[in-house]
Amino acid sequence: MASLYSLLCVAFLTLEIVALSVSPAVSTSRGALEHRRLQNGFRVTLRHVDSGKNLTKWERIQRGVKRGNHRLQRLNAMVLAATDASELQAPITAGNGEFLMDLAIGTPPESYSAILDTGSDLIWTQCKPCSQCFDQPTPIFDPKKSSSFSKLSCSSHLCSALPQSACSDGCEYLYTYGDYSSTQGVMAVETFTFGKLSVPNIGFGCGGDNQGDGFTQGAGLVGLGRGPVSLVSQLKQGKFSYCLTSIDDTKKSTLLMGSIASVNRTLGAIKTTPLIHNPTQPSFYYLSLKGITVGDTRLPIKKSTFALEDDGTGGVIIDSGTTITYLEERAFDMVKKEFISQMKLSVDTSGSTGLELCFTLPSGSTDVEVPKLIFHFEGADLDLPGENYMIADSSSGLLCLAMGSSSGMSIFGNVQQQNMLVLHDLEKATLSFQHTQCDKL
Repeated sequence: MASLYSLLCVAFLTLEIVALSVSPAVSTSRGALEHRRLQNGFRVTLRHVDSGKNLTKWERIQRGVKRGNHRLQRLNAMVLAATDASELQAPITAGNGEFLMDLAIGTPPESYSAILDTGSDLIWTQCKPCSQCFDQPTPIFDPKKSSSFSKLSCSSHLCSALPQSACSDGCEYLYTYGDYSSTQGVMAVETFTFGKLSVPNIGFGCGGDNQGDGFTQGAGLVGLGRGPVSLVSQLKQGKFSYCLTSIDDTKKSTLLMGSIASVNRTLGAIKTTPLIHNPTQPSFYYLSLKGITVGDTRLPIKKSTFALEDDGTGGVIIDSGTTITYLEERAFDMVKKEFISQMKLSVDTSGSTGLELCFTLPSGSTDVEVPKLIFHFEGADLDLPGENYMIADSSSGLLCLAMGSSSGMSIFGNVQQQNMLVLHDLEKATLSFQHTQCDKL
């Protein structure tokens, strides 16, 4: 492909259309719990929630977009609720997600999978006796069968750090999600096993009343947010990274915790940008997005468009649990207009895909040029490969931009993060990107 790319204008990439494939490939050239620090950290595997369902890339994108639209509504609801002190309701958290994390809990360890969520903090699983539980793919955890299970006292640091708790038979919690799903039960400590490494005294929610249908892919949730009850904070590792394989790849993705999460400077350029703290939503990973380039055109987006406001609204977060990227609508309209101008293809107006901008592919096309897309984060110009923002489907003859509009916060989603090592360094308050072949990590 190198000879083909050498003929292209630098502002464009080539999208290959595989005539007989339903999902064409895109190719480009481009104390309460005091834990001691783990010696080297650990590695666990991640699976996409739609893995094993015999779906095409196109179908996975469409399912992810539906979930992403709901998640966007939840996230915006969280921010709005936090800015209105008069609202008397259970705190809303993000919940759900696109990837499952394999781990084990208890002594002896019982294996299960939990939804990975960088947008919330609480670690929880369904527990017996269960007054109301959703169907899950593995047996419900029975604390009576584990010798390492212990309820958390009401005076513990983690109990006081919960957004909503009560004291009866130990520390009790309630976590409510934006789609009206919830988990309620007792806080406890347990031994969690990640790969071959067992870590004692992890605080988690043992849920006996769990409502809603947003968690049925797993047996609970692992929060990787910045708050004190998240797995990241409890392990006191200071940094973690993930590397997500292509959405249509059958290979598993990877989560790295601790010192092994470091980027490898021999593998290519590292783009680093500051993490911003939002006092009203301290769990989220906010970034400073300064602008966007389409092709060779830097869009005239006002600096205030992506700014985090004093009341906690707006801003840009990076989120592994949202499929596509959502941009504040004024910015998205500019991106959409510029793609239409540069693509020079007919715009599909059927609305059949669930995506906001699609083009009709020319009959018999085997490749099509697409404009380059660069996100200008503070200190880091992230030049995306074509497959990280354009999705082609030869069966329907459509080519779509894997992005959407938002009225509120903007979200940098996981399609845009494919085949990148994404390193969260909490000690330095930075986030780094490095293009990586994630299935070879």
